[in-house]
Amino acid sequence: MTAQTGPDPATRDDAGDRAVPGGAAAPVLSAEGLEVRFKGRGDRGVARAVDGVHLDVRAGEIIALVGESGCGKTTLARTLLGLERPTDGRVTFEGRPLSYTGKALKAYRRRAQLVLQDPSGSLNPRHVVYDAVAEGLRIHYGVTADEKAKVADALARAGLRPPERFFLRYPHELSGGQRQRVVIAGALVLDPEVIVADEPVASLDASVRGEILALLLRLRDDLGLSALVVTHDLGLAWNIADRVAVMYLGRVVESGTVEEVLTAPRHPYTQALLSVLPEGGVAERVVLTGEPPDPTRVPGGCRFHARCQILASGEADRAGIADRCRGEDPGVLPAGSDSHLAACHYAALGEPAGT
Repeated sequence: MTAQTGPDPATRDDAGDRAVPGGAAAPVLSAEGLEVRFKGRGDRGVARAVDGVHLDVRAGEIIALVGESGCGKTTLARTLLGLERPTDGRVTFEGRPLSYTGKALKAYRRRAQLVLQDPSGSLNPRHVVYDAVAEGLRIHYGVTADEKAKVADALARAGLRPPERFFLRYPHELSGGQRQRVVIAGALVLDPEVIVADEPVASLDASVRGEILALLLRLRDDLGLSALVVTHDLGLAWNIADRVAVMYLGRVVESGTVEEVLTAPRHPYTQALLSVLPEGGVAERVVLTGEPPDPTRVPGGCRFHARCQILASGEADRAGIADRCRGEDPGVLPAGSDSHLAACHYAALGEPAGT
């Protein structure tokens, strides 16, 4: 994980001022006991890509979903959008279970939009900006009399002003930041309540990342948008999120406000991720051994125990919990809690990880 930590003046106010508008709002989008499994090739068994996840996205808040590559972040995001069907559990939108019938799912996708990582790959190089942004409108409503006004409004909201200047441009004529704004405009044109942004600045130069993050914050503040931002970048999470959920091997292993999780991590996995960042607030760098386990062979006990620095250092033995770490699953974290939670036997003793 590579990123700066600490506030970026372009995207984040003082940490104490980053409350969710209106306080603790009701969830607009939720995962309830969500499981997604894929059949492996040959005799590899079944991969538990998402393995019992509870997660709420409240009205008007931004959640950062962080973790290593392959931990299940993108699969969870796609399932929340109805692009994957859960094997078990359910997705709810405004308290109602998501329906996978054609008409209902199409209606839902007007209200929950995806913003992809790579604007170059998600924009058709043969389509001008106007057509790229209007595509969603035409899919859902056909060609309407107010199409031009809606496209112009979406481009202006995304920071491309005057919008008419961009109508006839092709993607290759735009900068990377402008292309990402076009992708965001394509989501905004349908007036969604929720956006799911999968690594929204990963392909951009550092000089324009702050601009896109500032844009997402303005959209949250001005339009009341909710957002789930999928990222491996803890610095991005600090700059944009109200809450953070940390995933490891298909599960959320820690959740809480951004200040709680990124300044006082309770799970040793989060502690390790933060330790490699400058000014990460961790006294010593933690080098995790090995790679994340194969999701077709999730280990027993705590799924992190084979790589856990608390267990490897002997601290778990001294605390009398080593056998529990190896043999007892710490369970699935609940959703809807304002508490700082960690799926860790050591954290349950009341000690911060690594102390």
